[in-house]
Amino acid sequence: MIKFLDLQKVNAQYSDELKSAAAEVIDSGWYLLGNKVQEFENSLKNFQGGGNVIAVANGLDALRLIFKAYIELGIMNEGDEVIVPANTYIASVLAITDNKLVPVLVEPNLDTYNLDIDLIESKITSKTKAIMIVHLYGQISWSSELENIAKKYSLKIIEDNAQAIGARWNGVRSGNLGDAAGFSFYPGKNLGALGDSGAVTTKDAELAQVIRTLANYGSAQKYVNLYQGLNSRMDEIQAAFLTVKLKYVENEAKIRREVASKYIRSIKNKSIILPNYGENEEHVWHLFVIRTKNRDELHSYLTENGVQTLIHYPIPIYKQDCYKYMSNISLPITDMIHNEVLSLPISSIITKEEVLKIVDLLNSYKAIS
Repeated sequence: MIKFLDLQKVNAQYSDELKSAAAEVIDSGWYLLGNKVQEFENSLKNFQGGGNVIAVANGLDALRLIFKAYIELGIMNEGDEVIVPANTYIASVLAITDNKLVPVLVEPNLDTYNLDIDLIESKITSKTKAIMIVHLYGQISWSSELENIAKKYSLKIIEDNAQAIGARWNGVRSGNLGDAAGFSFYPGKNLGALGDSGAVTTKDAELAQVIRTLANYGSAQKYVNLYQGLNSRMDEIQAAFLTVKLKYVENEAKIRREVASKYIRSIKNKSIILPNYGENEEHVWHLFVIRTKNRDELHSYLTENGVQTLIHYPIPIYKQDCYKYMSNISLPITDMIHNEVLSLPISSIITKEEVLKIVDLLNSYKAIS
C-alpha cells in the first residue's frame, strides 16, 4: 500500500537530530516556557522575515487567540461578522464562533479552491470587521484587490496559514501578509510536530503581547491575571522538534513541487480535473487535490489497487450538525467541491516509482457510473 502520508518515514529522516533535541529537553528539567520555545519563536521569526511569533498549543488556538485578543483590545465585539471561505476546514469557523463572532460563509473560486475575492464586497455589512483568508491546500490566497477591499472598509485580514508555511506572494511569506496569522504544526502538516502545536504571527506588537498573555491564563506576571485567558502553550519538547524540522521545510517544499509538477504533466485522464496554480512560490503543496464526478468510485479503485487517498473534506461546514442553523443557505460551488475532491499522496519521501504507479492507475481509470 502506498500510504497517503508516511509520518514514520518523514520523521526518520531527522531521527538522530530529533532524539538529541528530546534528550536536551529531558536533561534540562525545564518543560514549559523555556529556552526551546524562545529558540523556536526566533527561528520562525527569521524564517518569516520578521514580525512577532507566539508559540501556542495548536492551530485552532492560534486562530481563537487572534480573535479573542482583538475583542480584548476593543477592535471587535461579540456579534461582529467575519468573512470566511465556505469550503475550509471547520477549525477556521470554530475560531470565529468560539469568540461569539458571526461567520459569513463565502463561496470559493472553483479554479483555486480559495476564497473568491470577487464575492467579498457584496457580503460586507456594517457589522463586518475582518476577512479570514485560508491558504487552502498550501496555495496563497491573496491579491491587490483583497488589500484594497480591506483598506476601503477598515477590515482586519487574518490568515489561516495552517497549510501553507513557506509559500510566498511577491516575495512575502504567507503568515506575514495580513494583520495576523495562525499556524498549525499538527504532525501531518508541512512543518509537523510530533504532537499538537501552533503559532501566531503578527507585525502588531500590542496584539502580540495580548495574545501571549491570553495564552498563559491571561497572565503576564505569575498570579496576576489581566484577562480571562486560556492555557495554550507550546511545550519545550515540541518546540525543540520544530526547530530541527524548520531547517528542512524549504527543501521539502521543493520536493513537493517536483512531485506536483510530475502529476500535472503526466495525468492525462480527461475525467480528472487537476489543480490550477499561479507562480511556483505561491504553492507549497500541502495537499495535491484532484476533482472528479465519480470521486467515491475513484477513491475505491485506488484503494483496491494499493493507493491510499483522503477526502479533504467530505462534509461542508454548513451541513455539519454543530452548525445546522446555517443549513438554509445555498452554496453550490462549495457543495460541488466537497462532493468531488480527492487528495493524492504527496510528501518529501514519496518515491518516483510510487508517483509513477499512481499516475498509471489514474490514466488507466475508466469511470463506471
